[in-house]
Amino acid sequence: MTKPDDSPVDSAVLVPVHRGGDGELRLVVVRRGEGGVHGGQLAFPGGKRDARDSTMVDTALREAWEEIGLSRTAVKILARLPATETLTTGFRIFPFLARIVPPRHWRRDEREIAEVIELRLSELTCAGAHGEELKRLSDWREPRLIPFYRVGAHRLWGATYRIVHPLIPRLLGGEWDL
Repeated sequence: MTKPDDSPVDSAVLVPVHRGGDGELRLVVVRRGEGGVHGGQLAFPGGKRDARDSTMVDTALREAWEEIGLSRTAVKILARLPATETLTTGFRIFPFLARIVPPRHWRRDEREIAEVIELRLSELTCAGAHGEELKRLSDWREPRLIPFYRVGAHRLWGATYRIVHPLIPRLLGGEWDL
């Protein structure tokens, strides 16, 4: 997925956060459809930069609309988070933390998104939610110990984990008005 010069492919994700009716802080993640290089994985709504996108924020907002029907008018960007690169697929991801007003019903692109999950932050901080496993991906000579969060029957790992893990204490610490 890298460009001919082996530089990473720029992409952007929205890290949508809101308080549920119960007052609990929630992250919105998606489970990707089975196709594509990240098939079946938990991720934030987002994707590759398009020629029509003026900025990486525009990419994140466009992708959130296309993938889960999240309107730009329901989004307030709070922070640009540190960029991260995927370990094997050649993407450089620019994440943007956003406070959102979720729609009554998510409108997911069924070709790309298998499921929209409103994940309570408390689910990631409870005992047993965090784990590690030895994983060997196709480009790796040796298996590596990979950290993850358990999310129901799924695991949140990779670039999404690297975005979420340092964000949790900041969200719990009240760094942003949520």
